Amino acid sequence: MILINLLPHREARRQERKRAFFAALGLAAIVGAGIVLLWYLVLQQLTAAQNSRNSFLKTEITKLEVKIKDIADLKAEIEALKARQNAVENLQTDRNVPVYLLNELVKQTPEGVYLTAVRQSGNQVTVSGVAQTNERVSELLRNTAYNSTWLERPELVESKSANILIGKDQRKLFDFSIKVSIKRPAPPAGAASGAALGKPATAKVS
Repeated sequence: MILINLLPHREARRQERKRAFFAALGLAAIVGAGIVLLWYLVLQQLTAAQNSRNSFLKTEITKLEVKIKDIADLKAEIEALKARQNAVENLQTDRNVPVYLLNELVKQTPEGVYLTAVRQSGNQVTVSGVAQTNERVSELLRNTAYNSTWLERPELVESKSANILIGKDQRKLFDFSIKVSIKRPAPPAGAASGAALGKPATAKVS
């Protein structure tokens, strides 16, 4: 007996292939969605870790900014203290300058030169006096230019012959005036004490 299949087998295979295609498509969609979800979770974890690091860095930066501000305040205080210290030292030096100046003039004034006036204006000092010869005045200029610790840049203002009465005798001397600048070295040890002892300053400076 011969059996004849009257069912539409091509249509059935087509439907079966279609179901297989849609099943594969659905599986691919599920796999793709799973991959996207996994990648999203990984990104969320990485973002959370980065945010945590950022928060840590911000906290540390805030701490460092506070420390930097404290350091800046300390530096400002140190600079202010240094400025006050310099002001006190300058004041102390300025207060002792006349002593050092007179002591230095005594040391640098040669024999035969007598100082009659000393006037100070800032760092400039004008010295007036009389000398036995012009060579004595030149020696005073050389001493203040090359041998002095406190004096520099001497300049002769004038030197003129004058008849000066000394006691009952009238003598021909040289009336002179010089300008000299004060420099500020470290005060020499014992300079103030030497000046205070009156080393022949009173004999030449009046």
